[in-house]
Amino acid sequence: MRFVLRRLGFFVLTLWAALTLNFALPRLMPGSPALAIIANHRGSLSPQALKVVEAQFGIGHQNVVSQYFSYLGNVATFRFGESLTTQPGVSVGHIVLDAIPWTLGLVGVTTVLAFILGTGIGIVSAWRRGGRLDSIMPPIFVIMTVIPYFWLGLILILIFGVKLHWLPYFFTYNITLTPGFNLAFIGNVLQHAILPAFTLLITTIGTWILTMRNTMITTLAEDYVRMARAKGLPGRRIMLDYAARNAMLPNLTGFAMSLGFVVGGAILIEYVFNYEGVGYLLLSAVNNDDYPLEQALFLLITAAVLVAILLSDIATAILDPRTRGAR
Repeated sequence: MRFVLRRLGFFVLTLWAALTLNFALPRLMPGSPALAIIANHRGSLSPQALKVVEAQFGIGHQNVVSQYFSYLGNVATFRFGESLTTQPGVSVGHIVLDAIPWTLGLVGVTTVLAFILGTGIGIVSAWRRGGRLDSIMPPIFVIMTVIPYFWLGLILILIFGVKLHWLPYFFTYNITLTPGFNLAFIGNVLQHAILPAFTLLITTIGTWILTMRNTMITTLAEDYVRMARAKGLPGRRIMLDYAARNAMLPNLTGFAMSLGFVVGGAILIEYVFNYEGVGYLLLSAVNNDDYPLEQALFLLITAAVLVAILLSDIATAILDPRTRGAR
């Protein structure tokens, strides 16, 4: 319990530092970002949106301390104002909530699959070191890891989308369909996700294979594994319970970081396929100087990473009690 409370304390402190930094950076920039936003978008913003921008940055009527506490209050109640250019007049919170499911469905599921498959292949490759699987699978997937996401995505679009016409490669679903929980819509969404998901899977699985294989090989040389062999325990039990379980612990933090960044989306992949998730939304916000939307997305990504790391620390402590006294 003390370990969990200590990690929660670090989480709260780090989150507060991130919130404070997000508040301070615009105010440390030369000039006034708020006045620049109003000048650039005055013709396209409603009077209410202008007042929201002024209130967010405290133009002319709030000191910095008052602005800071107003900012914390807005964050706590998920009030980030309205979008300036991406979807003018629409609540930032509403825009972000609409984009999150697409990113979680694409990047989240693909990240989990890449970790599970990569970890499994790495375990078997290390256990049967020098065998056929170890000689073929790791080198191939490691080579695929260095291929840029966008390049592989473009190749897949050219082959399976443009030339063969097998799979759709634009947007998240066919815009002629009405969104809903029916087989036609769900099937169309899955078809649109195949190419970007396959691109992510192929270019990320190699990292998990290589790291798990190397850690597993080191673990297999430990004394407790040798003792298990000497006792005559079944090979499957030694591989999974003695070697894999301990070798997997260092990878949990990396996996947690990957899950945290899932919320940020795979920007290049979503941009290449025009897949309207959080990554695509963030790129649009940056290109359009939509500061309220940028601020909300940056905070969302930061919070997601911190939560993922916290859960990773707790999971590691459960799987390996020795870490509780070392942190």
